[in-house]
Amino acid sequence: MFFIRPIARDDLPVVLALSERTGTGLTTLPADQDRLLQRIDRSLASFAGTADKADACYMFVLVETGNATEPRVVGISAIEAAVGLREPWYNYHVGTLVHASRALDVYTVSPTLFLSNDHTGHTELCSLFLDQRYRIGKNGPLLAKSRLMFMAEFAELFAPKVIAELRGRLEADGSSPFWEGLGRHFFAMEYSTADYLTGLGQKSFIAELMPRHPVYVNLLPPSARESIGAVHADTAPARAMLEQEGFRYEGYVDIFDAGPTVECARENIDLVRRSAVMTCTLGEEDPVPDSLTDDILWLVCNRRFDTFRALVAAAPARVDRFPLLPYAAEALGVTEGDSVRAVPLAPADR
Repeated sequence: MFFIRPIARDDLPVVLALSERTGTGLTTLPADQDRLLQRIDRSLASFAGTADKADACYMFVLVETGNATEPRVVGISAIEAAVGLREPWYNYHVGTLVHASRALDVYTVSPTLFLSNDHTGHTELCSLFLDQRYRIGKNGPLLAKSRLMFMAEFAELFAPKVIAELRGRLEADGSSPFWEGLGRHFFAMEYSTADYLTGLGQKSFIAELMPRHPVYVNLLPPSARESIGAVHADTAPARAMLEQEGFRYEGYVDIFDAGPTVECARENIDLVRRSAVMTCTLGEEDPVPDSLTDDILWLVCNRRFDTFRALVAAAPARVDRFPLLPYAAEALGVTEGDSVRAVPLAPADR
């Protein structure tokens, strides 16, 4: 069985081990013990209600539990409540510049990269990583979408606009075509080094070294141009999942690897709009196998803040009271008659 809970300080060793497997491009999950501990402490303060808005961060872990094994953390995800309020938030906006001359009968349209801080103050979905061995079943959607359930339940904590930065295209050797075509000329360091420093919060070098003038895309090498807005192979499923929930690419990309930023108004996220509060009821311990019923999979969470829990459960497509098996109710920390928030896991079932 798998369920979601807020991160704990004791999770640091396993989260550090997970971060060491992420590779480059996931700056919000650096393989640095001190930085991770700082972030975990920010999350603990946020769940305790003592963090400032500029520091609020909610981190979650996916836990495997069962009779034969001790509970084991196998994935992590997070929400930054408001980015850019403490440290500058940079990205490129892909825009257009037009050059024209009547005398020469010349009219050219040039795609251009403009340095931007447009997403300052927005809520960010981030730090999504699942152990390769557990990328099975519905673990990925549970880990990613449980954040949206938390957001639906505690909407007042988050900004009206929600964004997600997706990892950009990388070569087999871990190099970034976009970085090699642009960033290296200004930063004089490897992509992995810039990525690591950003993850540690050392962002002042971006403001000091980044070109302030628009960058003409046509002047970049073909490989760099083609990578603008493209995602890492491992990130394609996450992009598809976010797009199913209503997120869209609006022309903003990462300044290092040109990975796309997708965004959506919080109230327009499909899961947030369609999730509903229901009273739960406890069912039988040994139900009819799913293959013999018309049940669908639902994402279900309790409605508690600091002891938030979420999991995937099977139930009929239309219910007024949500049926939970005793072990699922125990994992959520609810009993007969308590209220839960639930939504069909697949958008097609809503």
